Amino acid sequence: MQFGIFTVGDVTTDPTTGRTPTENERIKATLAIAQKAEEVGLDVFATGEHHNPPFVPSSPTTTLGYIAARTENLILSTSTTLITTNDPVKIAEDYATLQHLADGRVDLMMGRGNTGPVYPWFGKDIRQGIPLAIENYALLHKLTARGRRSIRSPEIAEQAAYYGDGFFHNNIFWPMEHTKKMVSLYRRRYAHYGHGTEEQAIVGLGVPGVHAEELAGRGTGVPPVLRQRAGLRPRPVPGGLHPRDPADGGLPAGGHRADADVPGRGR
Repeated sequence: MQFGIFTVGDVTTDPTTGRTPTENERIKATLAIAQKAEEVGLDVFATGEHHNPPFVPSSPTTTLGYIAARTENLILSTSTTLITTNDPVKIAEDYATLQHLADGRVDLMMGRGNTGPVYPWFGKDIRQGIPLAIENYALLHKLTARGRRSIRSPEIAEQAAYYGDGFFHNNIFWPMEHTKKMVSLYRRRYAHYGHGTEEQAIVGLGVPGVHAEELAGRGTGVPPVLRQRAGLRPRPVPGGLHPRDPADGGLPAGGHRADADVPGRGR
C-alpha cells in the first residue's frame, strides 16, 4: 500500500485569516508540499490539470519536472491528466520526456474532466466526453506503458480493466455506496480479462484533508462536501456541487449518480 498527497490546485481563501493567496504563491506552495512529502517519507505526490479559475495547475508536466529535479524517491503522478481535451500523442510525448527526467518515477493518471465550459476551448464537446475518453485512451495505450485511470463511469472502468491498468476512483464528490460499486465492478472485470485475481487489481482512493480544528467544529472554512465526509453534517446540496453534465445524461457532474445500478452498463 502507498500513501501520498494529491492536489487539484485550487486557490482558496484561508479560513483563519481571510486572505486569498496569489496564483504565484499557490504554485510555490504546491512545490513546497511535494518536497515536504518526500522529506517525511510519503510515497506519492500528484497534481491535477485544470485550465479554469480558481485552479492553477494548467501545466502539470512543468510542475512535476521541477519536483522531479528536487526529489529522489517520490512517485510523481497526476490527478488527473485530461484524456478528452488533450491530444493523446502529445500526452505520450510530454510524459515520456518527464519519465526520463524523473528516472522512471512517473505514474500517469487520466480522467475525462467534468468542467463543461473548458471543452470548447480545446475544440471539444462535453457531450462526447465518454466517446472521446475511450478513443483517446485506446490510442494512448498503444503509445505508452501502463498507467491508471481516474474513474467515475462504468464504461471507463471496463476499459481500464480490459487493459489491466490500475484504477483511481474519483470519490471526493461521491457517496461511498457509488465508490464501493465502482471498485467492485473494476475488480470483477480485471479478473474476467485474466490479469489476475480481484485482490491483485490495483485501486487508489482520494481522501479529503480537513484540519483537526475544523473537525472539532471550531472553523468555518470546511466546504459542505468535506463536512459530510467528516461526519459533521449531511451534504446540503442534493444535486451535487457542479452543474449538470450532458455527457452523463444530464446528471450533475459531481453529484449522485446510479450508473453502477443500471444492469448491463459497463459489463
